[in-house]
Amino acid sequence: MGLQEEINRRRTFAIVSHPDAGKTTLTEKLLLFGGAIRVAGAVKNNKIKQGAASDFMEIERQRGISVATSVMGFEYEGYKVNILDTPGHQDFQEDTFRTLTAVDSVIIVIDAAKGVEPQTERLMKVCRMRKTPVMVYINKMDRPTGDMFDLLDEIEEQLKIKTRPLSWPINSGADFKGVYNIFDSSLRLFDPSITEIESAVEIDDLSTEKLDELIGDDADTLREEVELIEGVYPEFDHDAYLAGNVAPVFFGSALYNFGVQELLDSFVRIAPFPKEKDAEERVVMANEPKFTGFIFKIHANIDPNHRSRIAFVKICSGKFERNKNYRHMRLAKNFKFSSPTAFMASKKETIEEAYPGDIIGIPDTGNFIIGDTLTEGENLHYKGMPSFSPEMFRYIENADPMKAKQLAKGVDQLMEEGVAQLFTNQFNGRKIIGCVGQLQFEVIEYRLEHEYGAKCRFESLPMYKACWIEADDPAVIVDFKKRKYQKMAVDKQGRDVFMADSSFLLQMAQTDFKDIRFHFTSEF
Repeated sequence: MGLQEEINRRRTFAIVSHPDAGKTTLTEKLLLFGGAIRVAGAVKNNKIKQGAASDFMEIERQRGISVATSVMGFEYEGYKVNILDTPGHQDFQEDTFRTLTAVDSVIIVIDAAKGVEPQTERLMKVCRMRKTPVMVYINKMDRPTGDMFDLLDEIEEQLKIKTRPLSWPINSGADFKGVYNIFDSSLRLFDPSITEIESAVEIDDLSTEKLDELIGDDADTLREEVELIEGVYPEFDHDAYLAGNVAPVFFGSALYNFGVQELLDSFVRIAPFPKEKDAEERVVMANEPKFTGFIFKIHANIDPNHRSRIAFVKICSGKFERNKNYRHMRLAKNFKFSSPTAFMASKKETIEEAYPGDIIGIPDTGNFIIGDTLTEGENLHYKGMPSFSPEMFRYIENADPMKAKQLAKGVDQLMEEGVAQLFTNQFNGRKIIGCVGQLQFEVIEYRLEHEYGAKCRFESLPMYKACWIEADDPAVIVDFKKRKYQKMAVDKQGRDVFMADSSFLLQMAQTDFKDIRFHFTSEF
């Protein structure tokens, strides 16, 4: 199979949502149709007792949430599907934002009863910025919900994207009878007591009496609602979807593995294959013969027994081959990778080759940071991996003097993963951790103790905002740092950061130093 053929069959997407929409359950069910855990009949597991396959850290299983992006891949109907299961909790949204740079499309999961929540709006804003194609899966139809047309209006208004239903539910809650697949003209009936996925019934014409036999009095309602859909919503425009202007919508109940197959079948047919990626120097096409890729995530201790550290690489062009020399652009050094891996959550296997769209893991001994580019020698630097200004700050202190080295190593590795941001106060030399939310501090404390054997304590640091500063005249920066000495810090890359106590003091600094540019993301 040639390079273009391999590219054409790749589908790489992220699943995103707010925490309670059932995203992780949907990921689990999608995996039932693929690769390593595919079983005859796709047996359901209504109570996932051991946690989701995509949640491989102990703290994730304990709390029932995802706190780090996990990568999974499987073969399905001739397609190679790569899923990136992102953290749903808003405290870890920066990890999700970085993940969105490594996918070609996104599936947004929305709770049918709760509708669109603020976290989903922020994620959709990133998708719009990147013009990423989006699908919507409306979950939990087996529970009481409101009117679905009202929910579609809410999605269009809140997420600022046109919608087009490609399936439609028959009632909801206790009266939920199933889903009509508009895309394929087929009907699948819902029965929570059945433990296997039954075949869909083809319905070429909704006027057929067969529909009345299957769903009784709800047949007329379904006919009216589908007629309304066809009249109100434009016909599905594939090009508009690929341009990120319209979101196809599917309905179901991931817990019961219902509506998931329709979603996956439609996804592999209409979702985009890898095409191009912007680098600072030029646009790189996926079908170019030479390999290029970038690091979008680093994870230490993916296997706690071996203290392993893995860098996740998104392949953007060409063919990646095991044991071949590739150029690390930031270090200007060549590296050869003898054990690149593909993932099924925490399980991994060594691969010989990979193609654009694939996500692979390469062992890392501290050579990589998020945003690094690998090529076959060309001078390229992929962009779009910023860090955002944190919203909460704490001093981090060693709680066990005997474990100072373990603490330093743990903090360095967790910060390189992008779990949070580390700043060093220039006035007193103390280390400052910057996070989006309180849960991040708890995860850092837990992982330091359980993965590195180090204990820490956090000291409150009232702070409004950290912002990166630059100016055309170096003397201006020197003067600013002298006058704001107690409020200056450096990040892990040694860049100057102004730590503002309040919005008023930040505004005053911006007014008094007009020659300085204040940035709220690290990419400037």
